Amino acid sequence: MLVACLNFSLMGLCVKWGATDFGTTTLVFYRSLFGMVFLLIVARQPLRAYASSHWLRHIGRSASGLISLWLYFIALGHLPLATAVTLNYTSPLFLAAYLHLVHPEESRPGLILFLVMGFCGVLLLLHPHLTREQTPYVLIGLASGVGAGISYAQIRSMSRLGEPDWRVVFYFTTLSSAVTGCLLPYQPHISWTPSHIAILAGLGLFATLGQLTMTRAYRTGITLVVANLAYATIVFSSLLGMLLLQERLSGETWLGMGIVILAGVASSRWRAS
Repeated sequence: MLVACLNFSLMGLCVKWGATDFGTTTLVFYRSLFGMVFLLIVARQPLRAYASSHWLRHIGRSASGLISLWLYFIALGHLPLATAVTLNYTSPLFLAAYLHLVHPEESRPGLILFLVMGFCGVLLLLHPHLTREQTPYVLIGLASGVGAGISYAQIRSMSRLGEPDWRVVFYFTTLSSAVTGCLLPYQPHISWTPSHIAILAGLGLFATLGQLTMTRAYRTGITLVVANLAYATIVFSSLLGMLLLQERLSGETWLGMGIVILAGVASSRWRAS
């Protein structure tokens, strides 16, 4: 999971670098296309092995993953790297809130405290430096967190059905490539340069490695430990933003990120107990 976190952080960095020249749809397309081709080469499976009796579940998981990814890339293009990543990682809070509403009889008193604490952390994270123009992108970032929570729950469910990691990732990257590929002709024309190619290649490589290692972690690891380690992405992204993007984080921002992480870990423990 730590390897996955590092790769996802590097993916976010590539999105930040490419956002000025590429539209979100273009970034999602090349990220997905590279992932699909890379997987076909690495998996070395015959074509018949990609068939699945759970194809409807694959489509549902791929659709939720694509929507979340699309929203996440939009947020990354308009918000500081650490801020966008933290908003995306509010997914455990939304999952806990959903469980509280759907199964109130199983709720525990501490859950509401964790949820309030988490969203107070979000407010601290956003307060110091975000402008009014960035507000829509904050909501988009939170929406990506909702979608990510749904997607991760589906991954865990499908692993229990015996679906291998590579097949889950293949369906996701194939559907994402097909949908965004249909929209690609309507995107602005780009004069390609070596730096553009390097950004897109890095985006696809880091995203695919992150997807494969994350899927393997959820499949073979202890769910609670894996879910908590996922927050390392926020730490890695914060360091990359400071070192390579000259982003400066205030004390309130660091405190907000810490509170979101603690609230997410606590809500995960609540669900597991």
